[in-house]
Amino acid sequence: MVDYLHSYDSCKALVTGGLGFIGSNLARRLVDLGAQVTIVDSLIPDYGGNLFNIAGYEDRLRVNIADVRDPYSMRALVKGQDVLFNLAGQVSHMDSMIEPFTDLEINARSQLSILEACRYENPSIRIVYAGTRQQYGKPRYLPLDEDHIQAPTDVNGVNKMAGEWFHMVYHTAYGLRTTSLRLTNTYGPRQLIKHNRQGFIGWFVRLAIEGKTIQLYGDGQQLRDLTYVDDVVDAFLRAGANNAACGEVFNLGGQTPISLLELAKLIVHIAGRGDVELVPWPEERKKIDIGDVYSSYAHIQTVLGWTPTTPLVDGLARMITYCSEHYDRYAV
Repeated sequence: MVDYLHSYDSCKALVTGGLGFIGSNLARRLVDLGAQVTIVDSLIPDYGGNLFNIAGYEDRLRVNIADVRDPYSMRALVKGQDVLFNLAGQVSHMDSMIEPFTDLEINARSQLSILEACRYENPSIRIVYAGTRQQYGKPRYLPLDEDHIQAPTDVNGVNKMAGEWFHMVYHTAYGLRTTSLRLTNTYGPRQLIKHNRQGFIGWFVRLAIEGKTIQLYGDGQQLRDLTYVDDVVDAFLRAGANNAACGEVFNLGGQTPISLLELAKLIVHIAGRGDVELVPWPEERKKIDIGDVYSSYAHIQTVLGWTPTTPLVDGLARMITYCSEHYDRYAV
């Protein structure tokens, strides 16, 4: 894997969801490596797509405002591409429960449209899909590994699991070179902080920047692992460059699990503002709490040589600095 980055020089790369948090960081890195990048994004309000995410790169890549639910657009877009990084999706667990059919369309049905487009128009393309730790549901043992049963607790987890399995079926049935990365709590610059429906880290950072109180339920001792976005991008690049990843599912993960209370206090400390408050569990929230959750990344470490390398303190400092400097671009 020493030369995996060189494989992207002059590579034609398509990034769905490329104006979002992870997608834009990946697209920028690909451009820096010499790739010819095409971004596909629908810019649906509240989903995280933001044209400012590619500031400074506008003339170095191509942007196509399109919806992955449109099979005709996808058939045209996948033609001639060497690799597809498939990050388009609805990632809010709360929104999936409020609008389950929208989640079904974006996270399940549209994945079939993308895979069918590849099957007919570009069967040799490499495809790396963004799965989620949420597919596991409440852990039966820790750390989570890829053999842990999948028992999602919300509609989003069900549909993301279906999207992943479509990718695996198209590998075994049609020979498409697909890989899935099950992401955990990704954080870093360009993360959505407009609302709290796409993960807690961005929202904690926003509250601290604004000098407000981060409220935690119960004793705040639930453990989580976090992965800095540059490390996540590196995992996608490794998976897209190595045929050993074809047909494989990999967990990502963080260096060391941290309690939500410790994390919130660390964010407040780095930001130099805000505070942390413990509050009683709302009954409806307590019923769906899944306790401690963190993943093993041993499999991807063995196959692709990936490990998270960014210390949490450093990653949070970079995120808080970025969000503070560009607050008006992300909070409004």
